[in-house]
Amino acid sequence: MGEPEADPAQPQVKMAGRYLRRPGEAHYRGLVGVGGIGWGLMFQLCGDGTLGRNESRPARLLDCRDYCKLHIIAHNVAVLMGASQAAGFHVVPIGKVGRDARGAELREEMRGAGMEVSCVEVAEGRPTTMSVCFQYPDGSGGNITSIECASMAVRPEDVDRAEARLSPPLSGYFALAAPEAPLETRIHFLQRAREWGSYTVASFASAEMQAALSGGAMECIDLLALNRDELEALLGRSVEPDDIGASLDECAKILRARQPAMRIVVTAGSNGAFALGQGRWQHCPALPVTLVSTAGAGDALLAGVISALAVGVPLTVEESERPSDKRVIKSGLEFGVLVAGLKVQSPHTINPDLNVDSLFGFAAEQGFVLGGALAEAVQLHGGETVGSAPGL
Repeated sequence: MGEPEADPAQPQVKMAGRYLRRPGEAHYRGLVGVGGIGWGLMFQLCGDGTLGRNESRPARLLDCRDYCKLHIIAHNVAVLMGASQAAGFHVVPIGKVGRDARGAELREEMRGAGMEVSCVEVAEGRPTTMSVCFQYPDGSGGNITSIECASMAVRPEDVDRAEARLSPPLSGYFALAAPEAPLETRIHFLQRAREWGSYTVASFASAEMQAALSGGAMECIDLLALNRDELEALLGRSVEPDDIGASLDECAKILRARQPAMRIVVTAGSNGAFALGQGRWQHCPALPVTLVSTAGAGDALLAGVISALAVGVPLTVEESERPSDKRVIKSGLEFGVLVAGLKVQSPHTINPDLNVDSLFGFAAEQGFVLGGALAEAVQLHGGETVGSAPGL
């Protein structure tokens, strides 16, 4: 298919001097994902009350950039892993944009982050996906996303064509299924990825959670990411803070009945995040930072988890394995929370300043050091392993 013309004014990603790479022969060498690719407007609502069904409320249009979930997660993984088309970590988004300036701009931003964009095609006659996001004064919020758009034109055959763009063995890829593309296509993608032997990762919007459960998606997932609203949709009831333990256990029972080895990450905003990795739930508190916007924080956390898993870091670490100094980051969950903590200080759903170098500085400000496989995985462009740099 043809490509939209690129906008030369779009911002370029500055490659960091350091990136994550597993020492020796890496098992995971790439990420392929299917989902929405688009942009959005963001408004800050006046007043703390939750929007009512028939309510009209004033809001401020914010100067920030909003992106769809596939773009957010893939971008963060790409910059942390030093992705490129020629070598290193291979990131291949599968999606569609419109033949318009926004679509061209998004493709070029992806290319600038090191992604291969050959599988980001043009959907003729459809506009690039757009969202209208709203944010409450405390930084929480939600969004409304168009459905008669390019991302909803992604079909199972697009997934099948993309397979030829992947470098064997396909078992070396993470396969990410993200919202804002047809559920049917994402389930097909997960099923195909299981056949490839890839490590499958997914998230679902609250409104489609029950359809994903009944449609056979959960049986194909190695790692599922949920936020609190999506957890409530899965359970079919509200989840109160004092009931989180029982709710997480119920969540695990439902999901592991379909996929016994599934690992689960649940983000809970200011209450941090939880992960089920080695048979029990573990909690990582949110970092005490100045919050600018939570939009995209859960996606940033998932990107951090994927990047950590790619370099051999376990999702969770048992307390018996934890050093006496609790300020050492050794698990994928903790690394994901670190990435999310840096993200929430930006008004954009993709923090343009995120890279391994800025993450080092942020970790040092928070009093953390990287330990275990994470310390061994930090490398300079050119292949030199640097471990945990001075000051981290």
